[in-house]
Amino acid sequence: MLGVQEVEHKGVVIGVNPKCVTDMKKNFVNMLNNPQKIHPSLYLNLEAMDYDGKTVLWVYVPVSSQIEFCDKKIFDRNEDADQDVSVSADLVANISNRKSSTYIERKIFPYADMDDLCVDLIGKARQMAVNRDREHPWRNMDDTELLKSAGLYEKNRVTGEEGLNMACILLFGKAEVIQSCVPGYKTDAIYRVKNVDRYDDRLIVENNLIESYDILMQFISKHTDDRFFLIDNVNISVRSAIAREIVSNILVHRDFGSAFPAKLIIERDKIYTENWNRTQRIGKLELDDFTPYPKNPILSKFFVNIGYADGLGSGVRNLYKFTKIYSGGEPDLEEGDVFRLTVPLINNSSENSAIDDENSAIGNDNPAVDGKNLAIETEKLAIDGKNSVIEDEKLVIGNENPAIKVNEKIIKKINMAIEENKFNEPTRLRILLIYRKIGEGKVFGTSDIVQISGCSSSTARELLRKLRKMNVVEKVKGNGKGRYMFISE
Repeated sequence: MLGVQEVEHKGVVIGVNPKCVTDMKKNFVNMLNNPQKIHPSLYLNLEAMDYDGKTVLWVYVPVSSQIEFCDKKIFDRNEDADQDVSVSADLVANISNRKSSTYIERKIFPYADMDDLCVDLIGKARQMAVNRDREHPWRNMDDTELLKSAGLYEKNRVTGEEGLNMACILLFGKAEVIQSCVPGYKTDAIYRVKNVDRYDDRLIVENNLIESYDILMQFISKHTDDRFFLIDNVNISVRSAIAREIVSNILVHRDFGSAFPAKLIIERDKIYTENWNRTQRIGKLELDDFTPYPKNPILSKFFVNIGYADGLGSGVRNLYKFTKIYSGGEPDLEEGDVFRLTVPLINNSSENSAIDDENSAIGNDNPAVDGKNLAIETEKLAIDGKNSVIEDEKLVIGNENPAIKVNEKIIKKINMAIEENKFNEPTRLRILLIYRKIGEGKVFGTSDIVQISGCSSSTARELLRKLRKMNVVEKVKGNGKGRYMFISE
């Protein structure tokens, strides 16, 4: 879009010179057809539109089926940066995989047969489908007919290959068969609370997807609380509802062509997962702004049939719904080459949240919060009990570094933003301490917040999210990913 400028993280229409519109359109088309600039050529046209009396040029750029070269280089979008990946075979292969219309789950293994499957699980799946729908078409099918009906036994109409596909091997295959056909497949389940450097409990799951689902559900059940909740006067296991979405997501919506191990990690305050992903977009998935895209449609459909998942897109909505009930927080879903899902078990931003046992409070092993005073390291902050602002808008911090530039107007702005967002006192004090330690003009990120406040990485990311929400920090380009600076007045 031409004629729009970013001002304070918002798009402002400034328009283009109407007399130059024709020449700009010609130059745009000529550039797209210049093989020294763009190859293969793109067929795109700039369109002019009027907005509040100003002329704006825009163009819709659809996803190309081919890899495009710009200045004889291949670029991939990473946050706000265009990363040159020309010399990386793996990264170029990832781009090609995202553009491919072929699903790896449909890879046919012509020499695999029924002896390579746990046939009893096919009967189990049939019964599960019938339990959900007494008239389910699988009811009267034999095993081979069921596999064909579910798209697990197919014939490639181009090559003539016929047989069980990868989806079938993953769902019903014996362990040794899976390792032969899909050698990179495994799920690493870790429970890490007391021994944060290693783990307290661990499972490496290499079973087929049907068995893996039960194993991972039991693992989450073993290490999390099943709190009592009444929904419409019915006792619902919210923990199980959340676990179902987490497990079905990590098992079905992953790229089985990569050797990247899927991880399910339970910590004191959260559950998070990582798995390699065939991404269609990069960034955080928001409830009101996401388009569901099936990574493995055959597996997804099968999980829906047996009741391990719901319709496409419902998993995100269910996660938001049940996480809000369970912890009062919201899940964090970040899509990229690695898909990351984080579900909070404790709402650190709630009014009643306590400072956690792993010293997520600032620098003190045993901080005390009495509503008026918070002991932080050896420093003390005086809080005005009525206005919830720092007394005289100043933090009383000993041995303050005079080299750090601190603006009292910014402190006042931060206080007003905290009050507006209704953040609690521990959060208020952490944010103010971060500003006092960093000041103006200094670039910082999550690791700096961890070092300053002594909190965990997840708490630091949450604090950074709140700073962005308060509009008191701005993103800094050219200093690496996730770097910010306090906005000067």
